[in-house]
Amino acid sequence: MTIDLADYEKGVKLKGDYEAQLAALQQRLAKIQVAHIIHDRRSVIMLEGWDAAGKGGIIKRMTAEWDPRYFQVHPISAPSETERDHHFLWRFWTRLPAGRNISIFDRSWYGRVLVERVEGYCSKGEWKRAYEEINAFEKQQVDAGTNIVKLFVHITQEVQDEQLAQRLDTPWKRWKTGADDYRNRAKRADYLDAMHDMFHKTDSKYAPWHVIDNNHRRAGRIAALTMVAKRLEKLVPMDFPEADPAVVKLAAKAYGYKPV
Repeated sequence: MTIDLADYEKGVKLKGDYEAQLAALQQRLAKIQVAHIIHDRRSVIMLEGWDAAGKGGIIKRMTAEWDPRYFQVHPISAPSETERDHHFLWRFWTRLPAGRNISIFDRSWYGRVLVERVEGYCSKGEWKRAYEEINAFEKQQVDAGTNIVKLFVHITQEVQDEQLAQRLDTPWKRWKTGADDYRNRAKRADYLDAMHDMFHKTDSKYAPWHVIDNNHRRAGRIAALTMVAKRLEKLVPMDFPEADPAVVKLAAKAYGYKPV
């Protein structure tokens, strides 16, 4: 089914208790991380979206109850000189997760068909070829046992402007905004065209896109965390081992432990 971002602009407020729903999802995600560890699985969670769309806020809440030894967050910005000397996917291969780990990408390889396409940082031939290269890259990861969850965080122009203004008004948030935000804002129509081409050509069965309406922040965060949890619960075994009898005996001897 074709993805149209105009279908994700309602910004409906969250129903119910936000804090309670968030806490429940964080506990659910904590168990999912443990399942990765004990079953030696690996996953990639990738977030794309507009500037000031709230990707960082989603990541912060998604990882709040995770063991920091077993996940990594990769904020992706412009490639370095060394990275530009390689194929555009090279720098992402080096960031893929090992077993028992989850890698989170705040922006991703889709920069080739979004910002690099729109801003002219690569040739037309390069970005047109990239769709096939990206699909092959993602298929390789899935075939090798890496789970992929792709989120696109969407907001309207009005909401983006509100968020950009808030960054300017808040001293400790000003570092998050700059001239690039306004350069990109001026080309919203071009970005929309690029985004819809991206969805059409890279929304696959093995790595489908999930669009998050983040026009109301709390509802969007709950939707994003729910989507990640649902997707990973289907891809990672969620059974947990019985206590090791030898360890149970040691605990009983040490402090009188009795199984519940």
